[in-house]
Amino acid sequence: MKQMDIRMITDPDQKQTVARTVLEALTDWFGVTESREEYIRLSRDWPFFAAMVQEKPAGFLCLKKTGPKTIELAVMGVLKEYQRQGTGRALFQAAREYAVKAGYEFMQVKTVQSGWYEEYDATNRFYQSLGFQELEVFPTYWDEANPCQIYIMSLKKETSAIDLIMSRHSYRGKYKPDKVPREDMKAILEAGLAAPSGCNMQTTSLIAVDDEPLLKEILSVIDPPVAQTAPALICVLTERIPAYRDKCFAVQDYAAAIENILLAALSLGYASCWYEGHITDDDRICDRIAEILNVRKDYEVVCILPIGKAETEPVPPKKKPFAERAWFNGFQTDSQ
Repeated sequence: MKQMDIRMITDPDQKQTVARTVLEALTDWFGVTESREEYIRLSRDWPFFAAMVQEKPAGFLCLKKTGPKTIELAVMGVLKEYQRQGTGRALFQAAREYAVKAGYEFMQVKTVQSGWYEEYDATNRFYQSLGFQELEVFPTYWDEANPCQIYIMSLKKETSAIDLIMSRHSYRGKYKPDKVPREDMKAILEAGLAAPSGCNMQTTSLIAVDDEPLLKEILSVIDPPVAQTAPALICVLTERIPAYRDKCFAVQDYAAAIENILLAALSLGYASCWYEGHITDDDRICDRIAEILNVRKDYEVVCILPIGKAETEPVPPKKKPFAERAWFNGFQTDSQ
C-alpha cells in the first residue's frame, strides 16, 4: 500500500471536494442522493479529517458537536480499495485525539442496526472494534427499514497517578479565554487542602479568583507580567504557626498543597505554573496582592497559580539522568 497521510482539512471547498469524491463512490452506504448531498453540504462546517494517498482522497471523517461535552462521528467513508487496511482506524484515531484535546468527554455514532444489511453489519463490527458500546436503538429514527443504532464511547482516559506526575510541566504560555467552571475550581481547591500538613496544623489557605475585574487588578501589579491571559488564579496563603518543638512546617505544608493543586488541575485538563519567587522577592508583589484581596496580616500570600486551558503545549525541561540523582542502598551507588 502506498504511503497514506492523515490530515485535518480546514478549507471548506476542499472538504466538500473530498467528501463528494468518497461518498459518490460508496453507493452501498450512501445511495440516497438527498442524504449524500446533505452530508457533503454540512461537511464544510464540521471538523474534517482526510486520508490522502499521493494527494488523492482515500477516505474522510467528519465530527459534529452535539453537546457541551459530546461530539458525534457524523459521517465517515473509505474508498473500497482502501478498506480493511487500517484507513478508517487511522482517521478515527486522529479525530479522537482532536476531540480529547478540545475537551469533549463522549463520542457517539449512528448507524443501521446489525442484522438488517450485510454492509452495515460490517460497519457495526468496525465501530465495536474501536471501543464503541451499544447505547440504544431507535426503530423509526430514519425509517422502519433502517433502525438507528446509537453507539457511545467515553473519551476520558484513566490516567494513573504516576502518568499524571510524569506528564506535569510548568506552563508559561498564553491561555485560552474559556472560563473555568466553579465545580472544577472547587475540586482543585479541595485537592490542595487535602495535602499533608506537619502535625496537622493546616497552615495553608487558598483564594480562588475568577472575577474578571478582580483578576485584572491582581495581574496588573505583577511586574514583569506573567499569566496575563489566565481566566482564573489561585492565591496560596500561609500562616507561620509553630508545630513541633517550636518548629514551623508552613513551607512544607504549602509546597505539598501546591503540588496537589498542579496535579489536580492537570487531571481536569488545565495548565498552570508555580509562581513564588517572582511575587515574594524584594519588591513584595505578594503584599500588594494581599491588600487587593483583603488578606489578614497574620496570613502571607506566598504563591500564585494561574489556572486555564493552555493555548500551546508546555515545553518539558531537560532533566538530569536518573542515575545522577537516584540510587539504591547508598550515595551514588547502583541505580539499577
